[in-house]
Amino acid sequence: MQIYPEQYKSLGQGFKLVIKQEGYGSAGLLKGWLPTFIGYSFQGAGKFGLYEVFKDFYSNLAGEEMTKQWGGAVWLAGSASAEFIADLFLCPFEMAKVKIQTSPKGTFPTNLGEAIAKMRADPTSGFPYKSLVPLWCRQIPYTMAKFYFFERIIRLMYQYVFTAKPRDEYSKGTQLGITFLSGYLAGIICAIVSHPADTLVSARAKPGNSSKGYGQIAKEMGYMNICTKGLGTRILMIGTLTGLQWWIYDTYKVSLGMGGSGH
Repeated sequence: MQIYPEQYKSLGQGFKLVIKQEGYGSAGLLKGWLPTFIGYSFQGAGKFGLYEVFKDFYSNLAGEEMTKQWGGAVWLAGSASAEFIADLFLCPFEMAKVKIQTSPKGTFPTNLGEAIAKMRADPTSGFPYKSLVPLWCRQIPYTMAKFYFFERIIRLMYQYVFTAKPRDEYSKGTQLGITFLSGYLAGIICAIVSHPADTLVSARAKPGNSSKGYGQIAKEMGYMNICTKGLGTRILMIGTLTGLQWWIYDTYKVSLGMGGSGH
């Protein structure tokens, strides 16, 4: 929908067309699943783990009083630093995934190993880090929004919505449900913030665009299209994914006796 809007006009129609043309398997609807799984597993583990490290680092650097007053700045700095490093693990797999998914059928391998070998052999592909800067431009604002708005929203939930009793008196299931809702709402903001850069990263993998700069691609596509094409689908995907990530993360923290997010 982002790269071929004239062909994929809606989410439902896009599903039907992909299944009709390419089937359900790894050459069709599941095309690119392996680099997606590997890349985002590494990136997600690094991002959430390093966020806590950097949040503690910046909190200690600022001191207790400054952290209380400027907690939002600590969340932003911690999440940006974590994502900066996590994207080094993601970038090669993201480049492979995008190339696999956007190449016309039969013109590029769908097997991850073969795809990486072909990209490494092609000097114009820029593999593995040519897309790192636009990936940072997409992922760092996305992650800053993800962590900042989640931390802010979950606090507002307990401050203004779930006020019938103290937070710790709500059941673990209820608290984790609030975590998911807060994560989903934060995910909507993330999707909007990161969508233009995501469109450009995907567009560069389109045949004929590999030698073009991102500025040229943006002009050819039109700035409004970059910001809006496929946004509804991205909101649905990112909102759900972000909610689940925070739910899993808080479930793990609660299981260790650390308490949920938002304290």
